Amino acid sequence: MTTTVPGTKAAFAADYDAPIPYMQRTRDYYQLLGFSSYRWAHFAEVPFTPLRTPLDRARVVLITTAAPFQPGVGDQGPGAPYNAAAKFYQVYSASTETVPDLRISHVGYDRLHTTAADINTYLPLAQMKRASAAGRLGSLGPRLHGAPTNRSHRVTLETDVPELLRRCHEDGADAAVLVPS
Repeated sequence: MTTTVPGTKAAFAADYDAPIPYMQRTRDYYQLLGFSSYRWAHFAEVPFTPLRTPLDRARVVLITTAAPFQPGVGDQGPGAPYNAAAKFYQVYSASTETVPDLRISHVGYDRLHTTAADINTYLPLAQMKRASAAGRLGSLGPRLHGAPTNRSHRVTLETDVPELLRRCHEDGADAAVLVPS
């Protein structure tokens, strides 16, 4: 049941209509897998850099945490159980000309409520191509890039982020869309 906000046409959402507590669910999931409690990266100050080029003229790259399919390491298809063997540990790049075979069985996600059957939920390449064709993006970068999810803040900050930044610069990127899975 919704409640109208006094003096307006706005309505409060019903009490049951609340955000999914995904951070706690992720902590609980990792603990069930035997890992110590996951600590989310949370910085006291985060630098903000305004986009120097208007979005409709900017080159935008896509960065995802989805993993390239690896034959021989078990089920990685839609609805597959968690598969640590499918993880990857180095930044990769793939052409945006075609849709690469990427999967997300290597990460913890709510398998009760989704199957990961729709690649667009973790690799919005088709949507970005449409946005570019419609003039909302200047252009899509020639490559997409994969960011490992090895749960190490140090490795992410000291190794993966500099490599991703280097590749984005190589691609002439003005901006990046990061899609965690």
